Amino acid sequence: MPDLAGRVVLLTGAAGGLGADVALTFAAQGARVIAVDIDEPKIASLSARAAAIGQGAVQIERLDLSKPERVRSRVAELAGQYGAIDTVINNAAIYPSKPFEQYDFAEWEAVQRINVTAAVACVQAALPGMRRRGFGRIVNVSSITRSGGWANLAPYVASKGAMVTLTRAWAREFGPCGITANCIAPGAFPTDAERIHPDPEGYVRFVLDHQSIKRRGRPADIAAAMLFFASEAAGFITGQTLNVDGGWIMM
Repeated sequence: MPDLAGRVVLLTGAAGGLGADVALTFAAQGARVIAVDIDEPKIASLSARAAAIGQGAVQIERLDLSKPERVRSRVAELAGQYGAIDTVINNAAIYPSKPFEQYDFAEWEAVQRINVTAAVACVQAALPGMRRRGFGRIVNVSSITRSGGWANLAPYVASKGAMVTLTRAWAREFGPCGITANCIAPGAFPTDAERIHPDPEGYVRFVLDHQSIKRRGRPADIAAAMLFFASEAAGFITGQTLNVDGGWIMM
């Protein structure tokens, strides 16, 4: 496992089904994790689990990602407090589900604001410190839904496609400064997101039928991929999207 001692990691959606395990994994490897979330019950659970690692390993930051100007301002403040934020993991997302024609513009824009614009705000705020140090890691989270095959998720799918193309744009622009940008595209993991499906057992069968590996994904699978992209070992890899999906989408 990589040694992340001294690293400062900003993780959005940090108390969720995948985010909490990512936060704890990075903290266990020596990183100081700024865990951004606003779900109080999940924050309480993450805080209790983090206490076993050590005081200060995970700092909870209650930040409403639907307010990008406030996000950019607060993340810039945090970067100043820590000296720099050298790793940004844009994990937060919302995923309303209904037929495309039923979305109004406010709903569409809310998804883009939280899933995409908040990521832009976080990177803009952390970027000066990364440039100054000549080192940085950006890890975005997309989704295999961007490859098609899922109905009623158009705003979410559009946002996840944007994360892939932003990854490439940032990789090209920031590479000369020693900053990499890569993307993880999770498959179907058993998190709260699955509650939108009316037939849970049928959905599990659907998932396993499509995967080459016949087990459900685990948060540790995502955490391992993120650890790699954040590590020194991935220093010559940038602009890439890695599907972590049990062999569902092969491209």
